[in-house]
Amino acid sequence: MGRSIVFASGKGGTGKTTTIANVGVALAQFGREVIIIDADITMANLSLILGMEDIPITLHDVLSGEAELNDAIYEGPAGVKVIPGGLSLEKIKKAKNPERLRELMREISSLADFILIDAPAGLEMTSITALLIGKELILVTNPEISAITDSLKTKLVAEKLGTLPLGAVLNRVTSEKTELSKEDIETILDVPVLMVIPEDPEVKRASAYGIPLVVKNPTSPAAIAYKQLAAKLAGIRYSPPRPESPIKRVFRALFGGGRR
Repeated sequence: MGRSIVFASGKGGTGKTTTIANVGVALAQFGREVIIIDADITMANLSLILGMEDIPITLHDVLSGEAELNDAIYEGPAGVKVIPGGLSLEKIKKAKNPERLRELMREISSLADFILIDAPAGLEMTSITALLIGKELILVTNPEISAITDSLKTKLVAEKLGTLPLGAVLNRVTSEKTELSKEDIETILDVPVLMVIPEDPEVKRASAYGIPLVVKNPTSPAAIAYKQLAAKLAGIRYSPPRPESPIKRVFRALFGGGRR
């Protein structure tokens, strides 16, 4: 049975989907079998970050009974497996079946070392269902009081559902004095901060290309942090690589991706 970990945040805009995409790809780079599920039924965009466009069959089709699970599993960068969500409004209406998602999770649990679940932001029914199907929880938040407060609400709900909070990822961190400190956040959330991801312009550039940062620019500060988090989850040591030359970066950007 693989580890099922939900990545969740109390509010949108924390960088949760970018984080789960890069951590999932990094785990695959470390030789782990990984499946990422885009459980954000209404705002699915995981596949865009991974450069997997024009997906014919999605999680929405499976939840609505129009396709089999195996038909919705695709291979992404570094061999990571992805169950993408759909963007069709009609399919969204048909896909809101929480019990079916739980059934699918039981089918998926034996297929990989890690099953990473991208939960919708907030605490609507689809968000609660995503929290329910994972055994462990990672909160993705920003160092501001509103994001931390919403993350605390998410954590409390997850605990009531029996999901174990592993800790928090503090994302898009700068040196501004208005930001809460790592220690303050650990005190408020009562969980350890597993990783601090610095604000990094390379994240936005990688997303624009549809290539995970850990593939496009693995020596950038945020990419190193993503890989350190993945190594921590995998229980292995990770030593950051030396900076790549511009020529190698271009080569990786052109040929580093993959799809089904």
